[in-house]
Amino acid sequence: MHTSFKQKVATFSFLALLGVGTSCQRNTLNHTTSNDIEFWLTNPDRSALFVKQPGKLAFSNTPSQGPTIDIDDSQTFQAIDGFGYTLTGGSAMLIHKMDTKARATLLKELFSTEGNSIGVSYLRISIGASDLDDRVFSYNDLPEGQTDVNLEKFSLAPDQEHLIPILKEILAINPAIKILGSPWSPPTWMKTNSNSKGGSLKPEFYDTYAQYFIKYIQGMKAEGIGIDAITIQNEPLHPGNNPSLLMLAPDQATFIKKSLGPAFKKAGIDTKIFLYDHNADHPEYPISILNDPEAKQYVDGSAFHLYAGPITALTEVHNAHPDKNLYFTEQWIGAPGNLKGDLAWHVKTLIIGGTRNWSRTVLEWNLAADPKQQPHTPGGCTECLGAITVDGNTITRNPAYYNVAVASKFVRPGSVRIQSNTSETLPNVAFKTPDGRNVLIVLNTQEQPQTFTIREKGKLTNTSLPAGSVGTYVW
Repeated sequence: MHTSFKQKVATFSFLALLGVGTSCQRNTLNHTTSNDIEFWLTNPDRSALFVKQPGKLAFSNTPSQGPTIDIDDSQTFQAIDGFGYTLTGGSAMLIHKMDTKARATLLKELFSTEGNSIGVSYLRISIGASDLDDRVFSYNDLPEGQTDVNLEKFSLAPDQEHLIPILKEILAINPAIKILGSPWSPPTWMKTNSNSKGGSLKPEFYDTYAQYFIKYIQGMKAEGIGIDAITIQNEPLHPGNNPSLLMLAPDQATFIKKSLGPAFKKAGIDTKIFLYDHNADHPEYPISILNDPEAKQYVDGSAFHLYAGPITALTEVHNAHPDKNLYFTEQWIGAPGNLKGDLAWHVKTLIIGGTRNWSRTVLEWNLAADPKQQPHTPGGCTECLGAITVDGNTITRNPAYYNVAVASKFVRPGSVRIQSNTSETLPNVAFKTPDGRNVLIVLNTQEQPQTFTIREKGKLTNTSLPAGSVGTYVW
């Protein structure tokens, strides 16, 4: 988490959130008929929290009312890998400490694709500690002055207490979930300042650090956990977090083309490599690396956060290298959160804006924290509100839970974004799912209700959204 941007995020008064029974309609997904449309509503006043609306919407030849959103599935864009959260070490610890039954109920709600679930389909985890672990660690910590070039003391033991058991429980629920690993810092003995905070990776350890990634991927695989992708460094231009690392673009390019890429190839590692993993104010960072053919050959795409810069920067990178993918991997909400502001901004800017700018993922930071926004490292984020607050066995669903739910339940992995026209008052995004259904996510940005028309292939239906609300339409 880029804590230096905390002051850029408005802090709002606390509003109590609803409990399990009212947070999400507990309906099993059923296929609709060709003319019937499911309508799931999320209201900023909490009167409906991602709830399937009664009655039926249906396509017909009725006259249109208000603005029209036209859906055209003949125009397709990027495929979707998933929507979800960062499962920090602290999140895993809090969930793992729940009673067995309560934990099983929560994980099913979050990760199942059936029943009372929101169908989270993508997770980011930290390689070593993030700033939302209860302590700083790597997988190769040594006494000061020692080195271990052959990584003989490498061990995943710090993750075996909480993170790995929780991941195994999640995979038992959803074996297809994709997992992204991101390091906050290499082992301190590989760094110029021998400290978990800041410093740079010493060039003489580039090859060793590449092997560190390989040992991590292979070690997780031995635990039954596949790592679909890695980023090379979380927020490489922010060395002020704990842990953190400064890694400039030329250094990342050298590390990829001289060490990491060849090492992955030699070891037969098919885990994807994502560049950058930082703010949208520096699209030149990933573009400069992708401009190097020697580095580009090893790279799947680029990852972004949005604590600075416009979401349209992702399209700038796409236009420069349309053969490479884009991923949105982190955005926080500052405690105590405010559903009205958080729902509108995150859905408009990330769920809609991110996918309209070619992103294959939208991930919120982070999954869980306790009522005091703990744990965190010394110097780590003190105000990061989890998607859920875990207080023993009691769960509170916070704004990020709903920000993700409006997309994750229905826009399953393998869905493809399709064309829909948009406006400032009704921003929206549409998808075709692997089972042939359409999903349309619409936000009403007005301070009053809006009536509008959804039209596809000459058929249309009229609907309305309350002020500031999000509608998820499925047919």
